[in-house]
Amino acid sequence: MRRARRLVSIGMLVVVWARPVAAQAIQVTPLQRGGQVLVSFTLVDGFDEGVRAAMHSGLPTSFTYEVELRRAAALWVDRTMASATVTATVKYDNLTRRYQVSRTIDGRLEAEPQVTDSEDLVGTLVTVFDKLALFATADLEANAEYYLKVSARTSPRSTWFLWPWGRHSASGRATFTFIP
Repeated sequence: MRRARRLVSIGMLVVVWARPVAAQAIQVTPLQRGGQVLVSFTLVDGFDEGVRAAMHSGLPTSFTYEVELRRAAALWVDRTMASATVTATVKYDNLTRRYQVSRTIDGRLEAEPQVTDSEDLVGTLVTVFDKLALFATADLEANAEYYLKVSARTSPRSTWFLWPWGRHSASGRATFTFIP
């Protein structure tokens, strides 16, 4: 009896201490143009107080998005046609109170790093991506259905999970039919 009470007490403490994770989502929009699959996505509510606190501490804060182009399979695991990693990194300078934002695609710099003093602009630069040419349509089958899956995680983490393995903080997907 004592053991059962102890287990129930421990379980209740874990439930009370574990902060609920906000349901974040990524809105994904595919577009086919000029032999490319253009990917637009937005991380909804991803620029929260935990991320701001990490940024203002002077730590480089990264948003890493894993984008996968997949084709559904009826009897087996979905086939990954291609993948790309998009990273947005923010470095805050406490002395000048300015942010430096750099964005990379598969490790290559997308454009010159942008320096700003607007926190709102930084939030947009790290959570909104418009028409990124990530995948070629040369290997896609005509009139077949594909989907884009985008998963995001931040570093350093702004929440603590009881689960010991990695976990994405948000994900989203969108399907499309490839019509050449």
